[in-house]
Amino acid sequence: MSPPTSMDQEEKDTFKILVATDIHLGYMEKDAARGNDTFVTFGEILKLAQDHEVDFILLGGDLFHENKPSRKTLYTCLELLRKNCMGDRPVQFEILSDQSVNFGFSKFPWVNYQDGNLNISIPVFSIHGNHDDPTGADALCALDILSCAGLVNHFGRSQSVEKIDISPVLLQKGSSKIALYGLGSIPDERLYRMFVNKQVTMLRPKEDGDSWFNLFVIHQNRSKHGATNYIPEQFLDDFIDLVIWGHEHECKISPTRNEQQLFYVSQPGSSVVTSLSPGEAAKKHVGLLRIKGKKMNMQKIPLQTVRPFYIEDIVLADHPDIFNPDNPKVTQAIQAYCMEKVETMLDNSEREHLGNPQQPEKPLIRLRVDYSGGFEPFSAVRFSQKYMDRVANPKDIIHFFRHREQKEKNEDEINFGKLVHKPTSEGTTLRVEDLVKQYFQTAEKVQRFRESRKQNTVEEDEEVREAINRAKAHRSQSDDHAPVISDDDLMDSDDSSVPTQGRGRGRGRVRGGRGQNTTAQGASRRGRGSAGQGQMNRSRMYKPVSSPAKNMSIMDAFKSSRQQPSRNMPSKSYSETIEDDDSDPEEVSFTPSSTVNQRLSSTSASSKISSQSQALRGVDFESDEEDLFKNTTVSRRNR
Repeated sequence: MSPPTSMDQEEKDTFKILVATDIHLGYMEKDAARGNDTFVTFGEILKLAQDHEVDFILLGGDLFHENKPSRKTLYTCLELLRKNCMGDRPVQFEILSDQSVNFGFSKFPWVNYQDGNLNISIPVFSIHGNHDDPTGADALCALDILSCAGLVNHFGRSQSVEKIDISPVLLQKGSSKIALYGLGSIPDERLYRMFVNKQVTMLRPKEDGDSWFNLFVIHQNRSKHGATNYIPEQFLDDFIDLVIWGHEHECKISPTRNEQQLFYVSQPGSSVVTSLSPGEAAKKHVGLLRIKGKKMNMQKIPLQTVRPFYIEDIVLADHPDIFNPDNPKVTQAIQAYCMEKVETMLDNSEREHLGNPQQPEKPLIRLRVDYSGGFEPFSAVRFSQKYMDRVANPKDIIHFFRHREQKEKNEDEINFGKLVHKPTSEGTTLRVEDLVKQYFQTAEKVQRFRESRKQNTVEEDEEVREAINRAKAHRSQSDDHAPVISDDDLMDSDDSSVPTQGRGRGRGRVRGGRGQNTTAQGASRRGRGSAGQGQMNRSRMYKPVSSPAKNMSIMDAFKSSRQQPSRNMPSKSYSETIEDDDSDPEEVSFTPSSTVNQRLSSTSASSKISSQSQALRGVDFESDEEDLFKNTTVSRRNR
């Protein structure tokens, strides 16, 4: 057996890692031309890992394009992983960290190649991205399915939203040691605030802290999309040696040095074109990372199966010699110019075709036309129909847009932003948590207001109920102190003049005179007014109502009482004041005799009830007796 050479010893101490991010399996899987692009490229990546005999594959998130991938996508992914990552080739590195901490959220908290039921030749370590992040009540994602199947080691998952402690996966191969840190996708605003509040901690090994190569995998916005909608590189700890940055699709896989933090950043980009933007037009690569001790090397490996993509911008206002907006045929000229540009991009695609049988033939073409300056766009649908068989995206070839013209600043305009001074401690953005807190505070205030209002309503109801009870009690007391009315009084009131109110509306009023009794007034009955034409002007009619006796008339009774006065007998006097609309007030006095009442009491008892009912129904007594009664009253007044 020959002694090991220096080359063999160097291989034993060197990690070889295949780095890729944003594969987006299942993107446009239902499209006839582009449905299999993601699967073909993922198969190429796994094949490169086999050809270069890497120690493991490191993925930076967004392995799947959808949070709930289709059965076809899951099946194809499992097929490719089992075909390329399982075998008899032994794994050359070992795990030194506590795997129950690194994979504690899994039902199988250990690395897959150490499972006795599995035969893994190329382990795959991956964090989740924003497209395949954990959701639902159980907080599961598609990577958890692959982890349960033993094909992927899902790490970098944070259990808390208040404090994040990133514990590294410690790997060792020969004399080289790697501290692999991972942080799955978290909303940028939240993670930004947690970094500011010192709530993110990266744990370091206690033994030989300076001998570890610190590798950090993150999936966040790197470019600034807002005040807090990104993660600045300065937030990361300065002891890190290399950062693999996922989520950004533009390929910048060559490590760039951050002069402030003194670490390197590699941005592999996506392996498939998911948006027709200039950043996606760069050549797609994966990286072969070699690490020995504290040294590293990143080798760019171009992908051969990626569909070619060409994009170009046209500003019509930059060609005044060709396009004149006042020309009636300027639209046809613009369309011809765009067709010439598309033909040029198609020629470049055919010329640069690599000859790989797995590389798609139809390219992606994008022509963005700025028609600001008085130009009009033409029909993009009609234009695209000419390239249905030559382009993979015929519906998206032309994109018209109008550049926003900035208004010229007036020197007299006042910049109020400079006048208003904001303290440095005041936040420039509105956080979602603040909105939620404000919402619950407002809801609590509204609830307290409703409860207080309900309590006030109950108290008011109790006060009203108490006032009603007091009024009832006072009323009952006043009824107890009222004088008792005898039968004679009732008969006197029957024989006396009782005012009756007709149904017609009027302005007449009845005012009690001196000596008027309230009991007699309360015992009055209503009568019906006369229907005569002479009495239509009266607002109220007052007629005495009496019960006729069987043996004597009313006039005979009053005559007898007038002829036989009795000074010793108590008498009751009633005074009525009648106000009419057309006449002066008249005073009518009646002095009924008690003898007459006694004689009438026996004879009118039976007819009294019927007379009262007739009075209540408004019966009008217009008879001769009434005329005689009126004449007698007038004669007595004249006397």
